[in-house]
Amino acid sequence: MLALAASLAWAADEEATSIGGVEVVVWTPSKVHAARLAIVIFSHALYMCPTQSRYLTSVIADAGYLVVAPRHTDSSCNFFSWPSFSRMSLKPSPLWSDNDFRDRADDVRAVVDAISSEPRYRAIADTERLALVGHSLGGYTVLGLGGAWPSWRLRGVKAIVALTPYSLPFERSDGLARISAPIMYQTGTLDPIFTMPLERFGYARTPKPKFLVEFTAASHMAWTDLGMSDRTGIASYAIAFLDHFVKDAPEGAVLQSALPGVLNLWRD
Repeated sequence: MLALAASLAWAADEEATSIGGVEVVVWTPSKVHAARLAIVIFSHALYMCPTQSRYLTSVIADAGYLVVAPRHTDSSCNFFSWPSFSRMSLKPSPLWSDNDFRDRADDVRAVVDAISSEPRYRAIADTERLALVGHSLGGYTVLGLGGAWPSWRLRGVKAIVALTPYSLPFERSDGLARISAPIMYQTGTLDPIFTMPLERFGYARTPKPKFLVEFTAASHMAWTDLGMSDRTGIASYAIAFLDHFVKDAPEGAVLQSALPGVLNLWRD
């Protein structure tokens, strides 16, 4: 835990570039790794930026991953785009379909398809080991890619980490039952709008293996650099989960117990 806390100083190397025609930010480990790096695609929240969660994307990279965060069209980094009705954040969830924010899925797919041919990354990227991580609407994005929207399904995904995801669009469907990779949900008691749907229906419908970690003092922004609570716990659970299901490492003790600051740890 102490080593992880020290690594939260954002030591990983960061580069803004383009992959597959999509603007991205990429984090690589600060130390040289002999083996190829498993790939983690990070999807940011609505109107936020690929760099919204540097404390997390950086520490995941330093744990031995190639972390790539696409800049989606709805990003606040782009001041020249204006969302249509189908992209409004207040659109009632029962009206959502697989057309809503499909371009986010297209971004991820374009990056995954192109990364093996990128001169900068093809020598270090292990395309056979792929994970998806997303926060808020990014969580919705990775759920859709994981199979919750069947037309979005991205083949080859080894694990999904959905950080306080927007799951309500899947409440009236069997979408979450179609998730085809091990998944970890992370939520917070101070974020009931996003936490309650997962506790009420989302977790139960999701196939095994699955985890839900509920942090006692976490608000919706705890998973971004704007929040300061539970950072070590958030990163510890995410990395232990990724290591186990993406790198085939033995299940770490952190996945078997509730750390300080965790109200609930559900696992099946």
